[in-house]
Amino acid sequence: MTKRKNEFFEWTKAILVAILIAVGIRTFLFTPIVVDGESMIPTLHNEDRMVVSKFGTPDRFDIVVFHADEYNDYIKRVIGLPGDKIEYKNDVLYINDKAYAEKYLDESKKEMKALYGKDALLTEDFTLKELWGYETVPKNTIFVMGDNRRNSKDSRHIGVVPLDKVVGNTNVIYWPLEDMKIVK
Repeated sequence: MTKRKNEFFEWTKAILVAILIAVGIRTFLFTPIVVDGESMIPTLHNEDRMVVSKFGTPDRFDIVVFHADEYNDYIKRVIGLPGDKIEYKNDVLYINDKAYAEKYLDESKKEMKALYGKDALLTEDFTLKELWGYETVPKNTIFVMGDNRRNSKDSRHIGVVPLDKVVGNTNVIYWPLEDMKIVK
């Protein structure tokens, strides 16, 4: 009888340790997320399942998940970091007056021009000052945009995102299996 009790105790202990490790990893290191919506097309699609890394600070062009409000998390791309001057002019992103290529938008820009003509813009012109009155992205915040620029509720609409609202970075799609990849 004692042998059975010991075996039961060992199994219970092993299961509890496994549960504690799983909860710890999910709470402090990684968590799964399901993409909800089309704001990150063509990079991400509705129902893609991803892994969010909860350590490190967001860098420019990282894809991040953040608490938009108490009920919703959004997934967007970091465009501006604290202190950055942001401007979009003639479908070109300027950060601190330097033009940046956004290769992840190349295909969407081609489609836009094919549908609406060579002068069609994927991203309408704006400056951070015009949108929100800031010269630069405020301290402890980031400016984010969805890759589906014509159909994304992002910092152009909701304002800058406080860094303490950022859940983490993500770049691994693990489901559906045929779409499994690392995205940039």
